[in-house]
Amino acid sequence: LAFDNFSVGKAKLRMVTGHRFRTEDLNLFTKLFSEKYTKSFEGRLMKDTKIQKLQNIVNKGQIELKIAIPNSEQIADSFSERIGVFRDENDDAVAFTGTSRESFSTQTRDFESVDVFTSWNDKSRVERKMKDFEELWENKTKHLEVYDFMYAEEKNLLKYSSDWVLRD
Repeated sequence: LAFDNFSVGKAKLRMVTGHRFRTEDLNLFTKLFSEKYTKSFEGRLMKDTKIQKLQNIVNKGQIELKIAIPNSEQIADSFSERIGVFRDENDDAVAFTGTSRESFSTQTRDFESVDVFTSWNDKSRVERKMKDFEELWENKTKHLEVYDFMYAEEKNLLKYSSDWVLRD
């Protein structure tokens, strides 16, 4: 069900993320976005139909992934902006910033929130979020360099996250 709008060509997803990944995520993204991987599996039966559907959607260009890497000492560590925009066929839009992730570990006690705006109630904010995202996508955001995922992977710009390291 989650891929139905993609499979009929009605949806497109563009994502920009930071350059640090868990091992399994980086391996999956590399396989999904690599032409070499795609060609090596053409004609073979893929066991996981969800992965196969996702691979087809990526191959059609309906899912694109870019990587943002800080290029300034003013930004510490890694890109972590959370912004999204959904648009429908009537060009109505919903924009959001933030994340609903909660983390109450002994080290961080973080709680994050999500702000949601709609084009029919707060058009100027939605337009601003859309403009911010387009500038990010086009590599026009200060203190960041934005690359296509496979370029970043081929140039060894991606890093494995250290989240798995045990801390006292």
